[in-house]
Amino acid sequence: MRTSLNEIKLIDEHLFGTSNTGDALLFDAMLILDNTLSEKVEWQKNTHTLIQQYGRKKLKAEIDEVHQKLFNEPPHRHFAQKIRNLFLNR
Repeated sequence: MRTSLNEIKLIDEHLFGTSNTGDALLFDAMLILDNTLSEKVEWQKNTHTLIQQYGRKKLKAEIDEVHQKLFNEPPHRHFAQKIRNLFLNR
């Protein structure tokens, strides 16, 4: 289990460019020697992309929810009108 975590850390450092020069060279050598490592790097890269997309989607949904509340619910009607007036007066 620990080896797996260390490998994940090394791959992350490689993907994000945070490893020092020596570690980067060592990782490049490991990529040449270990046929499965490049596949693991691709899977981890894809995982990071999916997590980032999920985070963006979730943030967008939260922003949309706040927008709906501020511009459609009666308690916020005065605020919504003030905001609309800012853009109408331009």
